[in-house]
Amino acid sequence: MTVIAFLGAGSVVFTRELLADILSFDELRGVTLALHDIDAERLETAEAIARRTASQLGAEPVITTSLDRRAVLDGADFVINAIQVGMHEATVRDFEIPAKYGLRQTIADTLGIGGIFRALRTFPVLRGIADDMRELCPDAWLLNYTNPMAMNIGYLAAVAPDLKAVGLCHSVFWTVHDLCELLGVPLDEVEYRAAGVNHQAWLLRWEHRGESLYPRLDELLAKEPELRRRVRMDMYSRIGYFPTETSEHSSEYVPWYLHHDSEIERLRIPVGDYLRISADNVAEYHATRKSVLAGEPLDISREATEYAPQVIHSITTGTRRIVHANVANTGLITNLPQGYAVEVPCVVDALGVRPEFVGDLPLQCAAPNRGFINVGELTVRAAITGDKRMVRQAAMADPNTAATLTVDQIWSLCDELTAAHGDLMPEALR
Repeated sequence: MTVIAFLGAGSVVFTRELLADILSFDELRGVTLALHDIDAERLETAEAIARRTASQLGAEPVITTSLDRRAVLDGADFVINAIQVGMHEATVRDFEIPAKYGLRQTIADTLGIGGIFRALRTFPVLRGIADDMRELCPDAWLLNYTNPMAMNIGYLAAVAPDLKAVGLCHSVFWTVHDLCELLGVPLDEVEYRAAGVNHQAWLLRWEHRGESLYPRLDELLAKEPELRRRVRMDMYSRIGYFPTETSEHSSEYVPWYLHHDSEIERLRIPVGDYLRISADNVAEYHATRKSVLAGEPLDISREATEYAPQVIHSITTGTRRIVHANVANTGLITNLPQGYAVEVPCVVDALGVRPEFVGDLPLQCAAPNRGFINVGELTVRAAITGDKRMVRQAAMADPNTAATLTVDQIWSLCDELTAAHGDLMPEALR
């Protein structure tokens, strides 16, 4: 029987969606779901959601729970990682302290000051997960959803290269989905291929019946001035390839937008947006817990299936699929640094997840990717070496931070965030 371990199962909305997708596959309706969270109340809620979802779908999985991570990892075939170290409180610190220095952020979970410190909080837990998996389920696939995705996969590639770790993110799929909807083109008739780094990959091919859809997008943008008032549309018009993450995300990975009041107004950039999203997630958790404990049915309707359930289904049944996933760059993208994480098309079947060769990215796409990767590589190296200066050097290399703050301000900000996060930081970097 296939055993799927969920780490961070207390992220109940995400867990609900993944469970609904997994149990919708006939071949997976009898799997073992081993749920783990460090918060007893959240774990209880996750279990209630799992049982309610199974009941509504008429599935009969074996459901187990434990506050002990090792207990759920023992014998697992797949490990879904959705942890958030520090939770909402740490997110608030990642926004409020930089804001005092005049540094604007939108999401702060991928790059920049917020991404750097989220990564540094997460790495010690990832190292523990990797060590436990080597001992308890060395052949399992680690399917990571935790951000910062590229930094986390880059870190795992450095400290646990023997682990079968894959980063999964829905940004490529939903980018193509929304663009097709914008043009009125059926998604299932479209061929597409993207590559780059997570949250800054590029839609290299986007075709309908053999013809590129980019000219149609150009025509629409020429006619719709309000549509041009989005960061992604602006980046596309200047670079020539569409970036595969939202405008909110994309704005803080480059030095061009957040430093300028006029650009924030022109492109309608919602500064600090993730504070609202994070608070909404907390509220949704409490509402979901109240609902499920009251015996109310869950909304398990899904427009599309998440990647992890597809990967699990393909590996267990041999069904061939292509997904865009995050893996170590072993010569896959030839003009980006080797060893760090890249996002590329991957074939998934009974043999596992097999990334496809991309070659060189267009130079104008590789250039911002390199700036993105510089920050991640320095952050990973700081954690591995315990070099406090390298944390500050990562922040100095960050495009948005460097465009906004002086070097003295960057160092002071890193000092203050390190103190604020306290024991969540790697011991050598405190």
